[in-house]
Amino acid sequence: MKIALICPYSYPSICGVWNRVYEIAKRLSKDHEVHIFSSNEIKGTDELSSDYELYEGIHIHRFPIKFKISENAKYFDFQKELLKVKPDLIDTHVYRHPHSAKALKLAKKLNIPCILTTHAPFLDWGIRPFYLETLTRLYDLFIGKRIFKKYNKIIAITQWEIPYLKKLNAKNILYIPNGIPDEFFKAKQKKGDYIFYFGRISPIKDLETLISAAKFLENNNIKFIIQGPSESPYLQKLQDLVKKLNLKNIEFRNAIYDLKEKINAYNNCNIFILPSIREGMPQSLIEAMSLGKVVIASNNKGSSEIIQNEKNGFLFEIKNDEQLARTIDKCLKDNMSNIKRNAKKDAEKYKWSVLIKKIEDAYSLG
Repeated sequence: MKIALICPYSYPSICGVWNRVYEIAKRLSKDHEVHIFSSNEIKGTDELSSDYELYEGIHIHRFPIKFKISENAKYFDFQKELLKVKPDLIDTHVYRHPHSAKALKLAKKLNIPCILTTHAPFLDWGIRPFYLETLTRLYDLFIGKRIFKKYNKIIAITQWEIPYLKKLNAKNILYIPNGIPDEFFKAKQKKGDYIFYFGRISPIKDLETLISAAKFLENNNIKFIIQGPSESPYLQKLQDLVKKLNLKNIEFRNAIYDLKEKINAYNNCNIFILPSIREGMPQSLIEAMSLGKVVIASNNKGSSEIIQNEKNGFLFEIKNDEQLARTIDKCLKDNMSNIKRNAKKDAEKYKWSVLIKKIEDAYSLG
């Protein structure tokens, strides 16, 4: 069977959407011919990828951006190449993006099923710029309610987005969360000795709050490592903040893509922190939990769906650096063995070896 997966970014981007697409493609490519269609931008950088790449048995077709609606919503013209491939099924990723509307038209032309994986795009008012928020509301009202009915299936990656989808008349909704590779569970756990953030160094991640919390800690010697692909102006802003606060224990590291290196970076930390203003379904939390790490996250919809406060991790109010510092101090002082045990146990249900069977059922492959 030929399967087409469409998403905004592809390898080597660090991106939750791409990560899901890659994990699905990697597993299905063992028995099927899998093609990915994406832009040629590498998320979080100014770099571009090649037009085509055969990566781990996956055919990746990349296209230049024609125009941008927002930071992530972009139009790239993949129509000619997809029609040439003639897939048997399309799974397009991210609701409201131009490529997902285009995918529906191409599926109709080829007379094949089209699935939409939404990726929890429903933000609280005030997170997006006013003009963009207005556009999304208008899109939902005049296009969303009409277009949702045309997809054969809708895959929600979170439970919290399902009520939004139902309001938009979405039918045939399946809940299949993002997962993590089984290798995380096979790694020998280490105690760890630093506080860790792994992900994009981007304003939506609100790393200012993480840095500011460091100045309130009782133990100001513990090391903080912030690692991931960075948006240059934002990285400079964070580095300036570190200097302003005269903090000597914060280190910025470049992105890593190798799975073993990534697991090792998580494994050597003591506490993992995700201070984001907004998360859809934060994979980094599950990765840290699978290694039995104490996780602390801001109380947004995505993180709070995964973390049960003081049971398998800790939540703090968004942008509250003092509360975050108090939580870190508590975690450094107290025995967190129950929290770590619960975290590891709860992460089990996010194994890709479990979730891929649900994907195959959704694609009617199993």
